[in-house]
Amino acid sequence: MFAIVRTGGKQYRVAAGDKIAVEKIAGNAGDSISLGDVLLAGEGSELKAAKDLTVSAEIIAQAKSEKVIVFKKRRRHNYRRRNGHRQQMTILKITAIGNEKPKAAAKKAEEPKVEAAKPAAEKKPAAAKKPAAKKTDA
Repeated sequence: MFAIVRTGGKQYRVAAGDKIAVEKIAGNAGDSISLGDVLLAGEGSELKAAKDLTVSAEIIAQAKSEKVIVFKKRRRHNYRRRNGHRQQMTILKITAIGNEKPKAAAKKAEEPKVEAAKPAAEKKPAAAKKPAAKKTDA
């Protein structure tokens, strides 16, 4: 299932398990929030009623976006100004849309795979090198 939500003056198409970067939202990493401004919802090519539908999300991090350089110049007046700006943003992970639970496949992808430890018997010890014979001047 997907939904189109509006936050920070922009619209985002989201599904359960997606990660998006939005304008700064108050909260700390690990907090759960609800995005209530759902414009559209659906599954596949079918559209569903988005009325009273909420999108649940978890804040992953508070970060800054890419730096934007602001450069002002007036020709032939020796006027140059350089300034930079980094917009504050929040990285969200969509956990559920409405009453939908995240798919099991999405959970399995997040969990790190644990490889079985190989027994130490398989490793061969390094062969001992013979000491080099001393050279004598004759």
